[in-house]
Amino acid sequence: MTKNFSEQEVLTFARLAYREGSATFGVERDHCALLVIDMQDEFVRPHSTPFWVPEATRLVPRIKQLIEACRTKSVPVIYTAFARTHQYLDRPLSGPLMPNRYTEEDAAWFRDGTIWHELAPLENEIVLYKPSYGAFYDTPLETILKNLHKDTVIICGTLTNFCCGTTARQAYERGFKVIIGGDITATDDPAMQEPELQVLRKGFAKVLSLSEILEDLAG
Repeated sequence: MTKNFSEQEVLTFARLAYREGSATFGVERDHCALLVIDMQDEFVRPHSTPFWVPEATRLVPRIKQLIEACRTKSVPVIYTAFARTHQYLDRPLSGPLMPNRYTEEDAAWFRDGTIWHELAPLENEIVLYKPSYGAFYDTPLETILKNLHKDTVIICGTLTNFCCGTTARQAYERGFKVIIGGDITATDDPAMQEPELQVLRKGFAKVLSLSEILEDLAG
């Protein structure tokens, strides 16, 4: 006999998944790559642009700790940044119509994709210059991960509810296991952090703290 579900039952189920759900896959260090999303000057350097994310600046020591741990454990570290690519012809056409664009656009912003100096990549580490939010959109990231034989991505950086979250969704849809660092990602409005983590937790990623990620990498 088919069970009928009340509105309260389905609401309780949904809320439990948003707040307490956890993906069932384990974290295998040898299968992981770290994605450091958009920790670049425009977002991290204090007071430098209207796109500055103060929470991202505060996270620099924690992200640095994770990067160093990954290097020690031979976990590939891959950086992304917004930059001037293909004369801007690789952007979604609807992008300029969005309200997150500033009308007084400074051509010097988001041209070089310079990673914040405290998190600077090593010479042998990859920096992907991307044209939109997600790190898989019109970039070779999927091919790079497959050639590295990695099926799990650990995501840190900014913004949680734009570039990090979009990258997590794109990775999930490509069959990758996704780990989001709940306390090593940042938004421009801290009130948006937990709602985005709840959505990712329910349907796209395993949300872990830095200490939990470090423990898994050490194990």
